[in-house]
Amino acid sequence: MNIHEYQSKAILKSYGVNVPNGMPAFSVDEAVENAEKLSTPVVVVKAQIHAGGRGKAGGVKIAKNLEEVRQYATEILGKTLVTKQTGPEGKKVNRLLIEEGSNIKKEYYLSFVIDRQTARVVMMGSEEGGMEIEKVAAEMPDKIFKEYIDPAVGLMPFQASRMAYAMHFPQPAVRKVTKLMGCLYNAFVGKDCSLAEINPLVVTADDDVIALDAKLNFDDSALFRHPDVEALRDESEEDAKERRAAEAGLNYVNLGGDVACMVNGAGLAMATVDIIKYYGGEPANFLDVGGDSTPEKIAEAFSIMLDGGQAKGIFVNIFGGINKCDLVAEGIVEAAKIISQDGKSLPVPVVVRLEGTNVERGREILKNTPIENVIMAPTMEGGAEEIVRLVKEAEA
Repeated sequence: MNIHEYQSKAILKSYGVNVPNGMPAFSVDEAVENAEKLSTPVVVVKAQIHAGGRGKAGGVKIAKNLEEVRQYATEILGKTLVTKQTGPEGKKVNRLLIEEGSNIKKEYYLSFVIDRQTARVVMMGSEEGGMEIEKVAAEMPDKIFKEYIDPAVGLMPFQASRMAYAMHFPQPAVRKVTKLMGCLYNAFVGKDCSLAEINPLVVTADDDVIALDAKLNFDDSALFRHPDVEALRDESEEDAKERRAAEAGLNYVNLGGDVACMVNGAGLAMATVDIIKYYGGEPANFLDVGGDSTPEKIAEAFSIMLDGGQAKGIFVNIFGGINKCDLVAEGIVEAAKIISQDGKSLPVPVVVRLEGTNVERGREILKNTPIENVIMAPTMEGGAEEIVRLVKEAEA
């Protein structure tokens, strides 16, 4: 789960991280009122969306008086920002962060993430902070420093000091930044984060260390332990299909393509996405229906995939274990009844590959059904190739 910058900063502040004074605003008048409360000569007006690159897209403005605050708030609120992370459709700005300005001397990058290979939290830092950190990682990987943290003892003081000196913090700021690293680590662990990122982390003209921007992502599976975090969810920033799928107990991620796929098991789902790409298709989604699917659950999965007309074809790739092939077949039939008026057709071609428990019964159900546009595939490779071909033919 993602949250907004101002929410992330509030959490980090509660853990002792130094952040600028600021307040959210949901209207132009509120933005001006908040700027007046700050009583600082420079105020930053920042768009709040779940995406990076806001500055380059015109979502961050520096105001030197209340008139400029009103002007920038009017420009940004309601605007659709398009960044590398939003995709071409962009995200609409419904709230702002009104924040005091900082006298920046140098920008840095600092984050904590989980390294899957070592099964440890890793602290990453760079003296090349700011909007181009992705470019730094790609072109100058030697500028990215890492400290792997033993979960039994946590972040050690010597690791924080080593990182601070590797990032070339000025001597008067070293103790402050090592303290901040410890606070950020405590927030990462304490709130079950999957990412805690400060970019930029800045040193000011008077050698203060401030988290000028902040991003926290949380492990969805641990949210039951953090109702305070759950309450920060902004559903308007989330994909509607993904929300609907979560409510139905489905694991769905929108990938933007036009070849939808429904699979049981995350590993098989990732392999299915890969093989669709291999045969020249563009996957529309990652959809894992799990191991205990009912016909109703399968029908709901079809309804989600077909919603909005994004999918031009569906590849059903099931290896039945606990999840039985005959139940999947019954779900496809049920989906046709729900989605189509006549109960005998689906709006796009559906290629089905079934293997495993009750596979013969499942194939028999689909063979005898009057539903049109359902094609049985003997292999995963053949099924992927066939659905990509059918989608391309339909678009030609």
